[in-house]
Order: sequence, then structure tokens, then C-alpha cells
Amino acid sequence: MSFTLWRHARIATMAPGRPWGWIDDGALLVQGHSLFWVGPQGELPAGLQPDTEHDLGGALVTPGLIDAHTHLVYGGDRAAEFELRLQGVSYEAIAKAGGGIRATVAATRAASDEGLFAGAAARARTLMAEGVTTIEIKSGYGLTEAHEARCLAVARRLGHELPLSVRTTSLAAHALPPEYEGRADDYIADASAWLAGQHAQGLVDAVDVFCDTIGFTPAQTERIFLAAKRLGLPVKLHAEQLSDQGGAALAARHGALSCDHLEHLSAAGIAAMRSAGTVAVLLPGAYYFLRETKLPPVAALREAGVPMAIATDHNPGSSPCLSLLLMLNMACTLFRLTPEEAWRGVTAHAARALGLHDRGMLAAGQRADFVVWDAEHPREIAYRFGHNPCRRVVRGGVQRMQS
Repeated sequence: MSFTLWRHARIATMAPGRPWGWIDDGALLVQGHSLFWVGPQGELPAGLQPDTEHDLGGALVTPGLIDAHTHLVYGGDRAAEFELRLQGVSYEAIAKAGGGIRATVAATRAASDEGLFAGAAARARTLMAEGVTTIEIKSGYGLTEAHEARCLAVARRLGHELPLSVRTTSLAAHALPPEYEGRADDYIADASAWLAGQHAQGLVDAVDVFCDTIGFTPAQTERIFLAAKRLGLPVKLHAEQLSDQGGAALAARHGALSCDHLEHLSAAGIAAMRSAGTVAVLLPGAYYFLRETKLPPVAALREAGVPMAIATDHNPGSSPCLSLLLMLNMACTLFRLTPEEAWRGVTAHAARALGLHDRGMLAAGQRADFVVWDAEHPREIAYRFGHNPCRRVVRGGVQRMQS
């Protein structure tokens, strides 16, 4: 097997043990799709003759970015609702009036498969241009068995046709569709049954639920979780965004990969997440866009040692953001994460939130997913917003130049 050497780089490996996993004058040796060796330039293994060399001239290298929470496949937009919110109408009031998620469901059902793919692919390419190499995509805008399956199939297709790793999450329990009005328990029973078909078709990697006052109750959430566990599928949860429903503690009891949003997370929820090893996925874009005022309990999560990931939560209603780099800055300015915490949140901790152990840091045996930046240090990238210094992206050992 041939080797490719990337040398003379400032490397933020994000490996544990020292700040940033920093290597001041480092090199990466790639074999196939994986990293064979990462370390100081002067300690390169003797006797190895790389077939190709790249001198990076002191450029910054980080792991490929991971967006661990998106809703990328949908039809239409909700710009009109944005205007309503600016006039004082609440997110909950819009949802109860038939807008919100239900409006996107109608547009998604009406869209063709090709239309859904074209829209999602354009959004994915925007994220990829900033160094994103892995993304999670949730369903949740079909809300019938057939429409949920085709949205998941579109997400799978993105991973096949773009140079991007895609993890799919079934989120049928995102909202109650109009045809089930007043019959939420019936819908949960049906949505639970759909999982078997999605799993059999290879369409789903994990299962999520929106547990909140305008979503589903903890008891209904648990029914979905039990159906997922019978199929061997990991679970995650939209938890404590608008109120404290005890969802995070429930999810942790089921060994959830992550709980996401968490503005109203309680001390009991934090303790449960810590015990279960559940990742807290913070979504500053939604916090900003909805003009929320209650911050997630970052200091308590930090003190408890709960890993914190950062994601765009890209969706048409509450976070129409397509910049994970902007989320780095927002995580620091709005949530008061340190730049290093924010960076680990879009690399190592984001990988953990997706149950992926082969990426998110630069070390031997990991996937060769990394980004070359026009910067000297990652904190510069968290500091500047509206700026994209991405120079090259290497995914699975294959280089892609940026325009």
C-alpha cells in the first residue's frame, strides 16, 4: 500500500492529553483511507518512503469538521414565519396555527425525489466548502411511512454521490401530522412500526424524538426508544429546548448517544447524561434565530465532564444556517465556550455524538479526514465570522482543493 506524506504543518489533532492536541511542526502519513502516523516532523518513522509528499509550509491542519445535527432534506422554506416572529408571534403559536414543522411537511410531501435531492445536495455542498466531511441528516418532514423512507433514502444518496460521510437518523416523531390530529398515541404506534422497514432497507443509523411541549411526551418518547432498541438502533433526543420535560434523563436511561438543544436541562438531567456517557449537542443557531434568552447550562455541563458538541441544526424553521464555522463563533460568544471547547465540539465530541470512533481527531488508525486552513491557529477561525479560510479538504485520504 502506498503512503502519502503531509509535512510542515501546525496540527491541532484534538487528541486528549494536551491543549488542542497541538503539534507545532508536524506531519501526517496517510495509507489508503486512514492515518498511518501523526506526530512531530522530526520523529517521522525511519525507513518509510512515501510515494507522494505535500509541503504545507506551516499551514494549520485540523480534523475534518462534523455537523452532528441537521435536518437537511426538506421542501420549501419558512421565510414568511421569520417575518411573523419579528412581529412578535411565538414559535409555539405558529406551530399551533398549522405552520412550523407542519408547513414544511406539506412542502416536502409535494416535492419530487429529485427536487429533494437537488435542494439537499446544494445545502450539503455549502457545508462541505467550510471543511465539513461528516454530517448527520434527520428525517421528520415526511411523517408517513412512505415519505419518511424516501427522505432517508435521499439522505443516503447524498452520501453515495457526494464526497461526504452521511449518518441518517429517523425522526418520524418530530411533529404530529394533521391526519393524526387528536391521536398522538396512534401516531407513535405507527411511527414505531415504521422503524422495522427503515432498518431492513438500510436507511437508518439512529432514532430521534422531539420531546417537548409542542412535540411528544416522555411516555410516547419511550415507546419509540423501545422500538428502536428492539432493532438494535441507538437513540438520541431533541430534549429540553422549550421546557424541562425530563427527556434528557429518560434518554440517558436508554443509553442515548446525544441529547440536543438542552436550554432547560436540569441538574438531574446532567447527572444522568454524565453517568450514561451521553453527549450534549448545543445548537447556538436555533438559540440565536428564535431569540431565546435561557442559556443551556454550559458551566454545569463542563463541571460534570459531559462532552459538548456543536452543530448547525440546519432546518427551514428555526436555524436556516449553513455555516458550521459561524456556529464555532456563536458557541463562544453566546454560550461562552472556549475556542478549544467549540472546536472539540465540531470534531471529537461531534463524532462521539454520532457513535463514530474512527474520526474527529488526528491519530494513527483514524480516518484520513482533515482540513488545511489559511490560519496559524484554530482560535483564529473561531474568532472571525463571515470568513472561510478553508484551503484544502482531505476525506478518506483523497484531496479536494477549495476554489
